[in-house]
Amino acid sequence: MTTARVWFITGASRGLGRAFTEAALAAGDRVVAAARNTEPLVALADAYPDALVPLPLDVSDRRAVFEGVDRAAAAFGRLDVVVNNAGGLLYGMVEEASEEQIRAHLDVNLFGAVWVAQAVLPHLRAQGSGRILQVTSMGAGGGMASVGFYGAGKAALSSVSEALAMEVEPFGIKVTVVEMGGYDTGLFTQGTTATEALPHYGPLRAELAEMWGEEAGPPPSTAAPVIMELAALPEPPRRLVVGGRSYDQVQELNRARAGLYQAWEALSRKAPG
Repeated sequence: MTTARVWFITGASRGLGRAFTEAALAAGDRVVAAARNTEPLVALADAYPDALVPLPLDVSDRRAVFEGVDRAAAAFGRLDVVVNNAGGLLYGMVEEASEEQIRAHLDVNLFGAVWVAQAVLPHLRAQGSGRILQVTSMGAGGGMASVGFYGAGKAALSSVSEALAMEVEPFGIKVTVVEMGGYDTGLFTQGTTATEALPHYGPLRAELAEMWGEEAGPPPSTAAPVIMELAALPEPPRRLVVGGRSYDQVQELNRARAGLYQAWEALSRKAPG
């Protein structure tokens, strides 16, 4: 008989977090679903009264995160899979973004995930096991105009998570950077903070809009089976791109980046370091 796992999922009220929550519950697992607004989780909690605990939580509040994680661990007696999914989008050019917008964005997308990781580690270390899935983006390997701060937060989280994986592996804890492709999560609507547009960037905005098109992407539920399989792997990868098209795009970007380095190899080698 398989023992039900306990999940702690942030940003669980909508998008990918909601899809992961529903998939875990459908598999017979138990979930502590954290979100700033847990109202969208009420019906789901009614459907799974013994398996789902909605937890109001603002991940940018470090003290609240530590208190919330302690409550989550107490709810079902342990934590097995931690999914750092909470995040938002700061849309706008680098010059346009205010200090307040930048700091608020990174407080959630970077520091929120760090606070959760710090808070869960004592629990996972005491168990001698656990998984931490750090949700980033397939575009975190490089910058893109108008979403530079989103990419910056995800890239920083990826780097921190690589370090974290090395640090906690001796304790039986596995960390995977989950590089999500484009899914219809509502990120560009409900989860977006927009800068005040400067007219100088009008042509570039129009070019980007044409390049991206209006396709919202597949539903988040199509990514959930991959997360369920990943969480069950005895030896999970440290990085995983989720999405076939996104995998191809990442490979293409990596090849282009390698070519860029090679084009300037002679200049690089003029320094001895």
